Amino acid sequence: MSFLALLRSPFVTRLLLGSWVGRLPSAMAALTIPLALREAGSGYGFVGAAASAYAIAAAVGSPLLGRLVDRWGQTRILVPTALLAAAGFFAIALAPREPVAVLVGAVLAGSMTPPLEPCLRVLWPAIAPEGKLESAYALDSSAQELVFVAGPLVVTGSVAIWSPTAALYVQALLGLFGVAVVASARPSREWRAETRSGDWLGPLRSGRLVTLLSAMIGVGFAIGSLNVLVVSYAEHWHVPGGAPTLLALNAFGSLAGVLVYGSRSWPGTLAGRGLLFAGGLVVGYGLLVLLPPPGWMAGLMLLTGAFLAPLLTVTFVLVGELAPPGTTTEAFAWLVTLFAAGTSLGSAAVGTVLAHADAHWAALCGTAGALVTLTILALGRRGFTAAPAAAPAPAEAAAPH
Repeated sequence: MSFLALLRSPFVTRLLLGSWVGRLPSAMAALTIPLALREAGSGYGFVGAAASAYAIAAAVGSPLLGRLVDRWGQTRILVPTALLAAAGFFAIALAPREPVAVLVGAVLAGSMTPPLEPCLRVLWPAIAPEGKLESAYALDSSAQELVFVAGPLVVTGSVAIWSPTAALYVQALLGLFGVAVVASARPSREWRAETRSGDWLGPLRSGRLVTLLSAMIGVGFAIGSLNVLVVSYAEHWHVPGGAPTLLALNAFGSLAGVLVYGSRSWPGTLAGRGLLFAGGLVVGYGLLVLLPPPGWMAGLMLLTGAFLAPLLTVTFVLVGELAPPGTTTEAFAWLVTLFAAGTSLGSAAVGTVLAHADAHWAALCGTAGALVTLTILALGRRGFTAAPAAAPAPAEAAAPH
């Protein structure tokens, strides 16, 4: 009922769905770019370079665009970045055999990825009913889980009906549509950040926020390790549907966990709940070291997922509270970037371990990442609890031009 009441609030469903559609290209690009280049005859070396160029550009561009949103507002940044990102995908689709065009297109599409995630998260204090902010972040987190489920499915359907090149056009159009829905909504058009200082560090001048963001690298590391580990597991055990089935179970567990968490009020502090969920991740990833038969493995996929999205929900609320005035969008953008960096590091680490040792040792990488997160959150708990709220009041966030 908490979620139903939230979805009935003005602009909530529109902004959530628009942001969700606009985020799909980010979940599709990891598949569409390699598939289109392979169809054009490119070698795996160049395919990897192009995919890496997109990922690195997106990681670098996210906090920079977040800072621009904090200074100039959402519409002035979302609309041009959507057009430029679409142009990047179009460049790859139109000239997949031209290395320069592909690399320029990948960098353009990645660096200009519209910052819909941080933009929506700074709007929640303005559009969520009183007392429903944490439920709003939980809904946001569950929507993000569905992005990574739906994105590959859209790619699969586009390739089956048309071609990998056509899938690039589809994701470009989805990005444009999602941004149009969000940027034309009144809360987005009228949102303005609070006055900020001229400190070039922006949100990173808050030591407590830096501590929190650092903890999320460990979570990303664990997720990245899991993405590769399940591929190795599926090669040694018969799993219907293979590694994608295991990852889908993990996403389903995460979705179920956050829906339960966001549907009711919970006792204790945010920092305390964050520690609890991080501890659950350590337990879940620790059990993965056993690499049990598929039936048990399916249960562990659900267990590890169940703690992920609730932990991210708590993190979203804390980021909004810890970010210095006028830097909230950039703070959320840094969260996206550092989480992605952790995921990349985790995937690389497990790949290296699998090349030199067995899968049990590789599974320890995920445990180590979750343990790092738990340790950092435990050390910073007192500072998180004492954090003053920095999110703008609804009246300020929706103030007219």
